[in-house]
Formats: sequence, structure tokens, C-alpha cells
Amino acid sequence: MLRNAVRSVLAEPRALDAPRRVWRDWVLVAGLLTAAVLEGVLREDVVWRPFALVIAVAVACALLWRRTRPFAVVAAVFGTLILINVATLISGEATFGLYSMICVVLLPYSLARWGSGREILCGLVLIIVAMVLGFASDFTGWGEVVGGSMFLLFPATLGLAVRYRWTARNRELGQVRLRERELLARELHDTVAHHVSAIVIRAQAGRAVAVTRPEAAVDALAIIEAEGTRTLAEMRAMVGVLRDDGTAELAPQPGVADLEQLARRAGDRPRVEVEVSGDLGDLDRAVGAAIYRIAQESITNAVRHARQATRIDVRLASYDDSVQLTVRDDGEATSRNPGGYGLVGMTERATLLGGTLSAGPDPDRGWSVDVVLPRTAGGR
Repeated sequence: MLRNAVRSVLAEPRALDAPRRVWRDWVLVAGLLTAAVLEGVLREDVVWRPFALVIAVAVACALLWRRTRPFAVVAAVFGTLILINVATLISGEATFGLYSMICVVLLPYSLARWGSGREILCGLVLIIVAMVLGFASDFTGWGEVVGGSMFLLFPATLGLAVRYRWTARNRELGQVRLRERELLARELHDTVAHHVSAIVIRAQAGRAVAVTRPEAAVDALAIIEAEGTRTLAEMRAMVGVLRDDGTAELAPQPGVADLEQLARRAGDRPRVEVEVSGDLGDLDRAVGAAIYRIAQESITNAVRHARQATRIDVRLASYDDSVQLTVRDDGEATSRNPGGYGLVGMTERATLLGGTLSAGPDPDRGWSVDVVLPRTAGGR
């Protein structure tokens, strides 16, 4: 079991999307450089002053790469500290160092948060060795050893905890997106299968009356039938992998015509008002189903989380190339279910169809969800 645990840790990749440098990093480094220079110039008990100042400046600058190159920075900084502590033990000279070098406590956190499993284990070995040599070169009591060890290693524990939480949430987000893709794939399958089935039927009817038509028409109809049948078979096979039961029944999907029924099912508290404007006759069935699903999720969120809401307005407007759905309530304008994944699923659905979704509190009161989708799936 221990061997498997070690293998799992060693196989852990680096955390994804590590931020390179943000404005806070430059502010931090500028503050540390200023503190190091002032301390190196004004503090009277600094040993090996020029060398100590150079080391402090180098450590402060190395923090700029603590996320993108966590192990390299840890190896450089703590490797240097190991060499310095060894030299101090051999020479018997007093230890040196500036107070501004306390910033090294950021490196164990960055290593655990952003490094790979192999980098974390190797980096922790360097940190512990440097820590032990530091205590040996300037031992002032076991209380300081215990307190200093906890102070230096706690950031690594914190980094691991943050990393685990981030990984777990990303995994949950991935599952939400996967479920939304599966549902959308089913709806797209039903839409395509409906049209392809019609093509096959028309092609078969064309062949039945082809005796009165030119020979080329018969060949064209045969090609239509073959291509349509092949496409339908491929769609069934593809979506059959996604479906739990492995079937691909041609079940009708709800669309914009079902919004009124959705409003009635929501009840009277709060009251749901639906307004539809524009021509929606040639709207893709997949887009119509997406509008229905997003409206359903938005109404459900409003009913559950909008405190003191009395009204939910659902507005659907049609334009030349797009449709816009807006769902607003008049509840208290507070953050709504920040730990949930409803917005993630709605955003994934809108993005897959080539649209956009934005959601947030209104300036005055309530919460709104605004969705813009192309009239045809994928914007084609």
C-alpha cells in the first residue's frame, strides 16, 4: 500500500494553469528589495554584509518564478542556504542573514501547490536538510526548533490542502461539463436523426416513382438513401456510447414552445412571466432545447435562492442571426449559490452551441441571466 501511495505521488503532474506573474508579485518583490537594501545598509549586526545583501536580493527576485518553476527556485534558494550553513558549521563563524529573507516561507507553499509529485518530494528533502543545518549552526533551544519547523513546513501543508481542494473542484466541474455535453449530444442526435430519417423516407419514395423519371434521378436518390442511412447509423453508434442505456430513441425534446408550460409548473411564488418576441419558426431544435434547459435551470435557481422574490421575468427575443434569452428576478441582489454548478452547465451548453452566457446580480435588485445563441447550432 505504501509503495502504491509513493507511486501515486511520483506520478502526480504539475498543477495546470499556474499564473506566471501578476501585479501583486511585482509589488511583493519591490517591497522585499527595498527592505533588504535598507536593512543591509542600516542594520549594524549584519555578518558578511555584501554577501548577505546579494543573497537577499537574489531570493527576492527568485520569487517571480515560484509558480512556473517551483522546484528550480526551491533548489536554488535552499541549495544556497545549505551551502551557507555548511560553511558556517565548518568555519565556526556567526550565522548571517537578513530579516527580509523570511520570504523563503512562500517557497514551500508554491512547491506543494504548483509542483509535480516528484518535485514536491525532492524539494521537501532540500527544505528539511537546509532547516536541520540551520538549526545546527545556530541552536538556541528545542522550543525554537519545533516552532521554526512548524513555521517553515506549515505553508507546504497549506499548499497541499489548496491543491487538493482545487483538484477536487476541477474534477467536479469536469463531470458537470461532461453531463451537459452528454445531454446536448442526445438532443443533437434526436434533431439530426429526425431530419436524416426524413431524408431516407423521401429517398425511398423517390426510388418508388423513379420509373417515370430520368436515370440520373434514380442514382441521386440512391446516393441520398445510402448517405442518410450511413449517417443515421453513425449517429446512433456515437451517441449510444454516451447514453447510459446504450439506446438512441427519437424522443421529442422540449423547446421554446414549452416555455409557457415551464412557467406554469414553477407555481405562483414567485410568479413567472414569459414574453416571446420575433420569428422563431426556423430556429434549430438544438438551440430551442438549449433555451428551454437554460430557462429551466435559471428559474429553478431563482425559486431556490432568490430571497423575497415575487416575480421572475423570462424574455426571449429573436433577431436575424441570433436569439437572446433573459431571465431576471426581483429578489435580494446577493451572491447566488457560489458552490453550485448550475451556471457551469448553462455556460458549457451555450459555449458548445457557439453562444455566450453572463450571469450576476443586477445593480438595483435581483439576479439576471443573459444568453445569446446563434439561430443554428454552432453558429453555422
